[in-house]
Amino acid sequence: MNDIFSNPVLAKALPEAILETLQMVGISSFFTVLIGLPLGVFLHVSAPGGLRPMPVTNRVLSDVVVNITRSIPFAILMVALIPVARALTGTSLGPVAASVSLSIGTIPFFARLVENCLRDVHHGKIDAAQVMGSTKMQVINKVMLRESLPALVAAATTTVVTLVGYSAMAGLVGGGGLGKLAYNYGFQRFDVTVMLVTIVLIIVLVQVIQLVGERISRSLDHR
Repeated sequence: MNDIFSNPVLAKALPEAILETLQMVGISSFFTVLIGLPLGVFLHVSAPGGLRPMPVTNRVLSDVVVNITRSIPFAILMVALIPVARALTGTSLGPVAASVSLSIGTIPFFARLVENCLRDVHHGKIDAAQVMGSTKMQVINKVMLRESLPALVAAATTTVVTLVGYSAMAGLVGGGGLGKLAYNYGFQRFDVTVMLVTIVLIIVLVQVIQLVGERISRSLDHR
């Protein structure tokens, strides 16, 4: 413990690294849900047998956009998207620039989770809503999304946890955060204390996110 409190690196750089990690995870989580949720809904609705089948469009989005993006290792995708991040944010360094790659890398992942959540909604409830004259949007909003809400929260929790791990990798290419701290000081300077502290903090952050997500999911599940 004395090594932790007396370590000058931890005293000066750790608070900023924590804030940068939270900033990366927060920004990318927001845009991942904002874009990934409607994308996942569209993938489900436009699939064969869905509310509004669009086989060609669905195949293009599913096979080309979602599957190909998910197939690229995040470390490679992150480096490939540096020009995109620079064009959107004006810089290729820092947590805001890293959030671009984090968002693009996790949107297809979350969209696929959303699609799977909606697929588990009982078809009887959808059929009943349609028989009563509900429009397609009403079926989506009041039946599909509402019935799958606990599963959607669990999916969002899994995605945010994944983003924490991705944010650590983003630190290796100028994204900042705990990953940068662990690599620059813990690995390159052989500071075991810095490495252990950053690992523990990442574990704690993941556990807190998982705990909060599980509690929210259980509170929404009225089965």
